[in-house]
Amino acid sequence: MIDVVKVSDKKGLKAFIDFPHALYAKDVNYVPELFIAQRDLLSPGKHPFYEHSQIQLFLAYRDKEIVGRIAAINNTNHNKTYEVTDGFFGFFDCINDKEVATKLFQAAEAWLKEKGLTKVLGPANFSTNEVCGLLIEGFDGPPVAMMPYNAPYYLNLLEHLGFTKNVDLRAYRYTAGNYSERSVRLMEGIEGRLKRNDITLRTINLKNFAAESAAIREVYNKAWDRNLGFVPMTDKEFDYTAKDLKMVLDPEFCILAEQHGKIVGFALAIPDINQILIKIKRGRLLPTGLFKLLMNKKKIDGIRILLLGVVDGYRKMGIEACLYGRIIKHFKARNMKYAEASWTLDHNDMINKPIEDIGGQLYRKYRILEKAI
Repeated sequence: MIDVVKVSDKKGLKAFIDFPHALYAKDVNYVPELFIAQRDLLSPGKHPFYEHSQIQLFLAYRDKEIVGRIAAINNTNHNKTYEVTDGFFGFFDCINDKEVATKLFQAAEAWLKEKGLTKVLGPANFSTNEVCGLLIEGFDGPPVAMMPYNAPYYLNLLEHLGFTKNVDLRAYRYTAGNYSERSVRLMEGIEGRLKRNDITLRTINLKNFAAESAAIREVYNKAWDRNLGFVPMTDKEFDYTAKDLKMVLDPEFCILAEQHGKIVGFALAIPDINQILIKIKRGRLLPTGLFKLLMNKKKIDGIRILLLGVVDGYRKMGIEACLYGRIIKHFKARNMKYAEASWTLDHNDMINKPIEDIGGQLYRKYRILEKAI
């Protein structure tokens, strides 16, 4: 007998956050999320997402044992932006059991229908601004920072439920010494041409972080316009995310392109903090997790190229390639071992080609799925 219940208290929330630790206990590639971060993300009043949208968490039990979880998400800003009635699912984890998966989605879809929604897409936690996508290719290692991970059987469970492909997302990998030095040198020439149009590249100024962050937010909300259902972040949402990223930010890996003092594009790479999180049991910082985090931060030898965007009117000028080139040059100067560029849309040649030209190897794919409800 399978029972699916709504999460309605702190005990249920703790169980919801902790379930993947049991599910993936024997999986060497599993990286636990920090408990405190997940708790705040999933608590109305803690995260600014709840100022405009709603979620409902569900847990599936079999004989009092948790066997699955899911979040139903009503992102009202998304639906207002695109004039649609889409719902989302996220935080989906489940044993390899079609009946359990069916029960979870029945509960989530019923909740979404009550909100007047007619389609469900995902996984997305909560939107494409956060962790999203189902891993479908590349199960040979741990995920990098802020990328999802799941068992290979998840795709079969979702297809059994009637989900079909909406779009695939790509992850590229660079390894030390295995990228195109020639392409990086060519980018130096492109930078020279950009300067003739008064477009220059520089690193972020952390001493003026508030102003820099506000300018980057404006570019972020413009550069990703209508990109895979992208919804501009509210000021509070962006500030919430920026505050977290600042804690791990290396300014040499945050490159800004500007013209006449106005930012027109940027790229951001972050340390692969998952090298440390994979060693923090159940995502708890206490009693020893915080010590591991602080002691090992400088030992991280990989990065994730997280964001790269150029506003309309400045694209196809070579700015994208130069931003990547700057990051790769610093990657080499730091003697790092690998870099992941993720994610990009499967069909976005404007971004994918420069990545491939530098030597990025496509090594993982993720999928956003959809289904009418």
